[in-house]
Amino acid sequence: EVQLVESGGGLVQAGGSLRLSCAVSGGPLDRYSIGWFRQAPGKAREGVSCMTTIDGNTYYADSVKGRFTISSDNAKNTVFLQMNSLRPEDTAVYYCVADLRGRLDCSTQGSPTNSWGHGTQVTVSS
Repeated sequence: EVQLVESGGGLVQAGGSLRLSCAVSGGPLDRYSIGWFRQAPGKAREGVSCMTTIDGNTYYADSVKGRFTISSDNAKNTVFLQMNSLRPEDTAVYYCVADLRGRLDCSTQGSPTNSWGHGTQVTVSS
C-alpha cells in the first residue's frame, strides 16, 4: 500500500513562492500516477496537478497553468509542486494523492481507490 507524506506548506505573501514535497513509500514512483489536490474552506476539492513519472505526462488545472510545476525525483521517491506567483485564492490544504498508473484522474475530485496524504496548509496573504 502506498503511503504519502507532504511537507513544505506555510504562509506566504501574494506573489511569493512555495515548494511542496511528497515522500512516497510502498513502491517505485513509476508504478503510480501521482498528483496534488487541494481543498479550500467552503469549496469543493479540486485536482491541481498530476503526473506519471514513467512517461513524464503532466496535467495542470487551468487556474494554475504557467504558475505551478510538478516534478519528481525518482531516486528519492519524491514528488514536488513548485508554486510561483501565488494568489490568495490558492489558499487551501494541499494533498498528495496517488493511485496505480492510469487510475488517477486529476480533473475530478478524486476516487475511492486513490491514496491520500494528510495534507499541508498553504496560506497566501494579500
